[in-house]
Amino acid sequence: MTTSEEKTAYHPILFQLTDQEGEALCAQLRRELVEDVSQTGGHLASNLGAVELTVALHRVFDTAEDRLVFDVGHQCYTHKMLTGRREAMSTLRQYGGVAGFPKPGESVHDAFIAGHASNSVAVALGMARARTILGENYKVIALLGDGALTGGLAYEGLSNAGKCGQQLLVILNDNGMSITPNVGGVADYLAKQRLKPQYLTFKKHYRRIMNATALGRMVYRVTHRLKEAMKQALLPCSMFENMGFRYLGPVDGHNLSLLTKILRYAKDIDEPVLLHVKTVKGKGFLPAEENPDAFHGVAPFDPLTGTPRREAGENFSTVFGRTLTRLAGQDNRVCAVTAAMTGGTGLERFAQKFPDRFFDVGIAEGCAVSMAAGMAKQGGIPVFAVYSTFLQRAYDMLLHDAAIDNLHVIFCVDRAGLVGDDGETHHGVFDVAYLNTIPNMTVLAPASFAELEVMLERALFQLTGPVAVRYPRGGEGGYMGTAGEGPAAILRQGNDITLVGYGPEMNDILEAADLLEKQGVQAEVIKLNQLSPLVSDLVEQSVRKTRVMLVAEEQASQGCVGQRLAARLELAGLSPRAILINCGQGFVTHGAAALLKRDLFLDGAGIAKKALEVLHCGKTPS
Repeated sequence: MTTSEEKTAYHPILFQLTDQEGEALCAQLRRELVEDVSQTGGHLASNLGAVELTVALHRVFDTAEDRLVFDVGHQCYTHKMLTGRREAMSTLRQYGGVAGFPKPGESVHDAFIAGHASNSVAVALGMARARTILGENYKVIALLGDGALTGGLAYEGLSNAGKCGQQLLVILNDNGMSITPNVGGVADYLAKQRLKPQYLTFKKHYRRIMNATALGRMVYRVTHRLKEAMKQALLPCSMFENMGFRYLGPVDGHNLSLLTKILRYAKDIDEPVLLHVKTVKGKGFLPAEENPDAFHGVAPFDPLTGTPRREAGENFSTVFGRTLTRLAGQDNRVCAVTAAMTGGTGLERFAQKFPDRFFDVGIAEGCAVSMAAGMAKQGGIPVFAVYSTFLQRAYDMLLHDAAIDNLHVIFCVDRAGLVGDDGETHHGVFDVAYLNTIPNMTVLAPASFAELEVMLERALFQLTGPVAVRYPRGGEGGYMGTAGEGPAAILRQGNDITLVGYGPEMNDILEAADLLEKQGVQAEVIKLNQLSPLVSDLVEQSVRKTRVMLVAEEQASQGCVGQRLAARLELAGLSPRAILINCGQGFVTHGAAALLKRDLFLDGAGIAKKALEVLHCGKTPS
């Protein structure tokens, strides 16, 4: 185990580390990563693979001034450990602790918030342009993994950045996909020679000397053209060079000394540079090296064996995957689409059983929606399984490709509501609002595994047009009912107040009803099964009786169901005392979902407290 003394046993000024000290630091950081993440859970394999690269970056750049932009950001743990948060890593992704993604509000060293893929080059380009406009002097680096290159936004950024004329360094961390493979022994040999420190030092001094005089600049241009012609003849053409980048690589991403030297060289090049680094995902922890996908995002585990501390139980994602596989066996028109989330959305079984009807488009949600629309147009029944927070990246395609022609595409919206530890970038608290703006869209909200099965079958074979079935991360709670038929259902009769909700929030609402009953308050509980189009008949009937309504939902306040219900009641001539409990207008931080719900008054105790306030005060509390 690593002691607290070991955690501070390295020189705080990374610029002054020797290569030997740097390698020792990397080994120590890798041990601490395994230990910390084994306790808190988080993204492990990607961080283990980026240790040497991150240390090398911090030996060359000052991230308090220079801007290091992470893509997705799940490989930022070593960066956080090197920038004053090393002792706090035991609080990683915990409520009030260190965030699992870069977060500028947490540290000046975090240049830009990250959580969604493929945007880093575009963001870094914007920073470089701002630097030029404002006459400032700092370096800008974009660090992206090869997976981000499956998203079109990455190429939009690269296309613009390569021709920008700005000093900009893009580092491609390639841990699984060969982007520009060398062909043959000569090409491999020349590529290695081009990256030798002696060659890079000579090239740097040669350029400076030749630029000192007009004759020198002319000679340099001639020799540079000759060199480029020879390189094109002997080395494969690089896509990145065609875009305008100075291409360096591929480089061993676990050779700290070489990485440091090349980064120092690239730092002084006054044009866009792309450095291609080859790394091993999960490096240094055998279970993660052997199965990097399983250790991409992990729950707490045994740091010696990699075995989870608790066996994963049944959850909404696995129930969805099992049910879809069963339904696909009944109708060969059913197919599954994912955007690089096969495991996360529960589609492994489907992919194994129906490989010809399973499609992973990579980190390209817009492509997934458009492709699914094309499949539906030609008679297929495509099911796109996607996290709520990632579906919003495809809003335009939802409107213009799926909805305009009323195409029967099923969107299975996973991680709907509060997701907990991943925080602001991953909470699914906007989909209820943005899906409601889409004409022809039906939105269903199961509250139990049984209801998910029923609603998924109904979405596939009974409804028409685009349909979204939204469900949360994790397992079901105390409510395991099957009141999923019809647009709404009364779960509990009462005369004093109407409590309304949907999805797993019903567990907290039912708990609140129990607490209110102990206070002599009889609550009527209504569960909404269909959120769009919204059918409010049962709510109206109940409110005519109780004259008081409380709506609780894990959604942002703007455009939430509660607002729509309140408007419906007003139009119907009803003006009940009402209170809406939701996630508010801001962004919700990271932490255990139970703690977040407590702070938002979305747990049973909070809902009961707010209900008593509105009943006793006779008006909506502020």
